[in-house]
Amino acid sequence: MGHIPDFEALVERHRREIQVHCYRMLGSLTEAEDLTQETFLRAWKARDRFEGRAGVRTWLYRIATNACLDVLARRPRRVLPDQLGPSGQPAGPLEAADLPWLEPYPDRLLDVPGPDAAVVERETIELAYLAALQYLPPRQRAALVLRDVLGWSAKDTAGLLETSVASANSALQRARATLRERLPAHRTEWTVGDPTAEEAALLKRFVAAYEAGDHRAVARLLHEDAQAVMPPYTLWFGSRDAIVAALALSLDPGSPHCVGRFRMRATRANRQPAVATYLRRPGEDAYRWFGVSLLTVEDGLVTAMAAFESASAAAWDLPETWPGD
Repeated sequence: MGHIPDFEALVERHRREIQVHCYRMLGSLTEAEDLTQETFLRAWKARDRFEGRAGVRTWLYRIATNACLDVLARRPRRVLPDQLGPSGQPAGPLEAADLPWLEPYPDRLLDVPGPDAAVVERETIELAYLAALQYLPPRQRAALVLRDVLGWSAKDTAGLLETSVASANSALQRARATLRERLPAHRTEWTVGDPTAEEAALLKRFVAAYEAGDHRAVARLLHEDAQAVMPPYTLWFGSRDAIVAALALSLDPGSPHCVGRFRMRATRANRQPAVATYLRRPGEDAYRWFGVSLLTVEDGLVTAMAAFESASAAAWDLPETWPGD
């Protein structure tokens, strides 16, 4: 272990924040977990070369960023359906597409108590920010995250990227310009962060409407320009009318496209209100894990929904079947 005492304890205290950093870079909880392990493995192998001047935390961020850049060099960016083409209308069963989808991040992994826990600001973890980050080339993405999220200096950022300060600053400015183009105009008006009483009441009504299979009740909670995406399906809906038309097909027991009945419980993801969803399909007895849906709330109405069927129950520390069934 060279001159570093208790190496495991030194690095483990930074595990959660390194994982969040990898998630911002990669847009995937699964990859973030893997790359955090890879970071610690690389750190262990290089422990004898660690000089200690910058501190363990900065050293780990350097290793993690380079590990993420290695991954990003080998695969395309992660996406959401609304980034692939125009919105559509429901016309029967949806077909899943095998694409590198953006993934949600459970708030339970962000809320880590203790003096070494790093505060994760809502603006740098919300889904819209993560989606916009994916448009950036890897090195621009790294420059922006290091400078604007972690507060690194231009000199340290350039050192990590093995480029000049002028080049690192240029990458940062281009990244900022892209984000301004990609982030929603009313982003600052969204309810993101600590839940409010109004938000809790809205979420309760949202859950009740879905569990009752009442698409008209859901409609009353949506803004007229609400959008809905449902990875792994490329089809997405760009208005309340389109969303409600799709729900009428999928929730109505008399419809040949009915998916079944839902049970939901409130949760949090990416510092946003969310619901963990269970589905009892036609002909089945149990409600089984279906996924997590994130909501964007503005002026007391839902302006966007993102339903992730690929999200695992384990990530939210929830069972695979509805409790009690």
